[in-house]
Amino acid sequence: MKHDIKVTVNGELREVQVESRLLLVHLLRENLRLTGTHIGCDTTHCGACTVLLDGEPVKSCTILAVQADGAQVATVEGLEQNGKLHPIQEGFWEKHGLQCGYCTPGMMMTGCALLARNKSPTEAEIREAISGNLCRCTGYVNIVKAIEFAADKLRQQ
Repeated sequence: MKHDIKVTVNGELREVQVESRLLLVHLLRENLRLTGTHIGCDTTHCGACTVLLDGEPVKSCTILAVQADGAQVATVEGLEQNGKLHPIQEGFWEKHGLQCGYCTPGMMMTGCALLARNKSPTEAEIREAISGNLCRCTGYVNIVKAIEFAADKLRQQ
């Protein structure tokens, strides 16, 4: 069965027709060509597909596209604004918060959600927030430093 849905992705209203079974991650990657959202496991285990749905981090591999009808979705592609990197992107760059980069979009979106509700998270709070996102390359030290960098920068703005 097909459904007409309206979803605002990175500030742009998109009207699309989707099958009932289409996952949000596939809508983003295949229909809308926003390939920054990665598919890592299809079981909500890794968090590579994390996006913000109405401001909350969700693993888009287990959300149906029809569930996003009328919602706001933010992906990693929407972080940069007017040619300027978001502080979380700057943090990952400056603090070497990535290696292979596969988990990075999900980590960034999870970090953004944390910083939206907590301007001064502790290291423990950062680690708890990203605990649903797996990185197979790093020990998370630089990821935590990247989110701390972003928090500092956001507080200065």
